[in-house]
Amino acid sequence: MSQRPAILVARAIFPEVLERLRQHFEVSDNPNDDDWSPQELCERLQGKAGVLTTGAQRIDTALLQACPQLRIVANMAVGYNNFDVAAMAAAGVVGTNTPDVLTETTADFGFALLLAAARRMAESEHFLRAGRWDRWAYDMFAGQDVHGSTLGILGMGRIGQGIARRGAHGFGMRVIYHNRSRLDAATEAECRATWVSKDDLLRQADHLVLVLPYTPQSHHVIGAAELALMKPTATLVNIARGGIVDDAALAQALRERRIAAAGLDVFEGEPRVHPDLLTVPNVVLTPHIASATRATRLAMANLAADNLIGFFTQGRALTPVTP
Repeated sequence: MSQRPAILVARAIFPEVLERLRQHFEVSDNPNDDDWSPQELCERLQGKAGVLTTGAQRIDTALLQACPQLRIVANMAVGYNNFDVAAMAAAGVVGTNTPDVLTETTADFGFALLLAAARRMAESEHFLRAGRWDRWAYDMFAGQDVHGSTLGILGMGRIGQGIARRGAHGFGMRVIYHNRSRLDAATEAECRATWVSKDDLLRQADHLVLVLPYTPQSHHVIGAAELALMKPTATLVNIARGGIVDDAALAQALRERRIAAAGLDVFEGEPRVHPDLLTVPNVVLTPHIASATRATRLAMANLAADNLIGFFTQGRALTPVTP
C-alpha cells in the first residue's frame, strides 16, 4: 500500500500541474469539471489529507467535522472567503491562497474595465452589432475622460497599488484611496496616492475601483447611501468580490443615471447575476475573469500545488492564511 498522502483536486486544472501533484500524492481529480454539492465534496474528501480548491468550495465546520483526516486546503485564488478561518484554525487545518502571482494581471483587467465603462465600449458595440450605426453624431456615446481625472481606490493592497500606478503614471490621474490602514509614505509616493476618508473618496472620485477583500464587515460596503454620494458622471468598477456591492441598488442607480457607468467582474451569488443588471445598458459585465491569462492561471495553480507539496514534504505551506 502506498504511503503517499491522498489529495483531492476539486476542479479541473492544468494537466501539467496534475502531473506534478501525482509525483508526490495519490491524486483524485475532477476531469469533467463538475460542480459538486457540499455533500458530494464531503464524500470525495473521505480519506484525503489535502485538497486543492478554486474558491467556490466552502470549507466550514460541517465539512471539517465530517473529514477529520483533512490537514490542508490550498485555494487557487487570492481570496479565501470560502474558508471559515476560525473553524479551520480550531480543527488544525491549514488554509492557503495564491497572492502576488495575479496582481499585475488583475490590475490590467481592472483598468480595462474602467476604460470600457467610462468610454461606453459595451454600449456602443451592442449598438453597432445591432446594425443601428448609420450616421455620425456629435454626442454619440460620449463618455467620460480617464486621463487627468480623479481615480479613487477602495482597498489599497497589492492590486489596488497596481491600479494606482497605472492611473498615476500612465494616465496622469490624481489618485486618492481609502484603506483600513494608511500606506507608508514611500508606497504612497510610488503610487502618487493620497489617503482620504471613505466619504471623501466617494464624493471626489471620477472613477472608483473596488479592490478590498470580502468579509462580513465589507458586505454591501457600497449600497444606496454610498452610491448617492458619488458624482452623476462617475464610474464604478468592482474586481474584488461579489457581495461588496449591493447589486440591486447599483442597477437602480445606473438605470436612473445617478452614476454614469459601471464595470463588474464579480457578483453577489455568482455565477448568477442580478437580473436588473442585465437590463441596464451602462454596465460592462464579465464573468470573473480578471486573473484569466494562461500564464497567470498556471502560476496560480502551481502555487496552490507548491503549498500542498511544501506542507507534506517540508512541514510548511508557502502562503498560509490560517493562524
